[in-house]
Amino acid sequence: MKPIQVGLLGIGTVGSGVFNVLARNQQEIRRRAGRGIEIATVADLNVERAREVVGSDVKVVADARAVIADPSIDIVVELIGGYGIAKQLVLEAIAAGKHVVTANKALLAVHGTEIFAAAQAKGVIVAFEAAVAGGIPIIKALREGLTANNIQWIAGIINGTTNFILSEMRSKGLDFDVVLKEAQRLGYAEADPTFDIEGVDAAHKATLMSAIAFGIPVQFDKAYVEGITKLSAQDIRYAEQLGYRIKLLGITKRVEKGVELRVHPSLVPSKRLIANVEGAMNAVVVQADAVGTTLYYGKGAGSEPTASAVIADLVDITRLHTADPEHRVPHLAFQHDALSDLQVLPMGEVVTSYYLRLRVADQAGVLAKVTGLLADAGISIDAVLQREADEVGGEGSTQTDLIILTHDCQEALMDASIAKMQALPTVLAPITRIRKEELN
Repeated sequence: MKPIQVGLLGIGTVGSGVFNVLARNQQEIRRRAGRGIEIATVADLNVERAREVVGSDVKVVADARAVIADPSIDIVVELIGGYGIAKQLVLEAIAAGKHVVTANKALLAVHGTEIFAAAQAKGVIVAFEAAVAGGIPIIKALREGLTANNIQWIAGIINGTTNFILSEMRSKGLDFDVVLKEAQRLGYAEADPTFDIEGVDAAHKATLMSAIAFGIPVQFDKAYVEGITKLSAQDIRYAEQLGYRIKLLGITKRVEKGVELRVHPSLVPSKRLIANVEGAMNAVVVQADAVGTTLYYGKGAGSEPTASAVIADLVDITRLHTADPEHRVPHLAFQHDALSDLQVLPMGEVVTSYYLRLRVADQAGVLAKVTGLLADAGISIDAVLQREADEVGGEGSTQTDLIILTHDCQEALMDASIAKMQALPTVLAPITRIRKEELN
């Protein structure tokens, strides 16, 4: 049988990985897919660099639309990234009757509803395993492996850059700015790391997992997004003393009123497996009613790990492209006409517990005032830690740190309480608030 023909848009880090892994493992892939998978054409603005990667046997063009217009191409792989030209090319490929594989989480998190609807109408597949957690097959696990389950919640370390930074801050006791520069020097962080350190990249991925887990449209605009830029080494140290580690988590949870969708730093008990995921690695915990807790761990980025996911999608399409579209696995796991209208909750309605750090005047009655304000709001306290003056400001310091762990309460109540505590004349600096997730 003639190999299925693939057009590759972009031959950068991931694209070159796809080409190399496909060439190296062609025999095994053919045995699994039932026919060969061949990259017939590559489109890249840097034609000479592309030719250096793929050699003389593969057609190289500068115009991506020439690939889409080629009637011999069965699958278009979009590895350009971003929201702009990538969206146009994906929609044009779908309109031309091509199946699409993409690693573009930003595109799907923002425009996925439109793209999946277009694919459904045209009877083609849009596959995106590589868009979430790199080489970890979390999309297939959620969409197929756990299909018997009611999924209750997902919590994931889904951005390697921020996990590397937090791991270094904890192990070396360094502040954020210092570690960020080191991460950039080592290549773990981009020259402009905004999407990573502000939580946007993780929120794109959490949005896709939420849609698949709960059968709702992708709704990135409703996600709560908070990064790691305000974390300090002392908070990481205090958390450790309390038996926790701080991780940037993407969390989505089914609750009575709807769905939570949020990305923010979280205290996680140090005994949890996910709390011990270090460096640039990714991990996703899924809690479901029948199977219980499952953990997926691996490399969340990089040339060949991401290529592994892209090629898995190519194999799936090779197996399924001749099947009746109604018999394929739906893009978001649930049948397209059975998606739920569950609402994504505003952050003020989320219920969780908290770590608070207050820099206060070291004088009598301060703790009573602070805890009194929490009690007035109906917020109960789990633990209180006070750092002595010499640990905070040196011998003779007139300041101290109060660290408070709370039980569960509604975010809106906590917001109001923090505002009242901040107004106390004995509170000397902005209050640090980090959410606490027990993940049990």
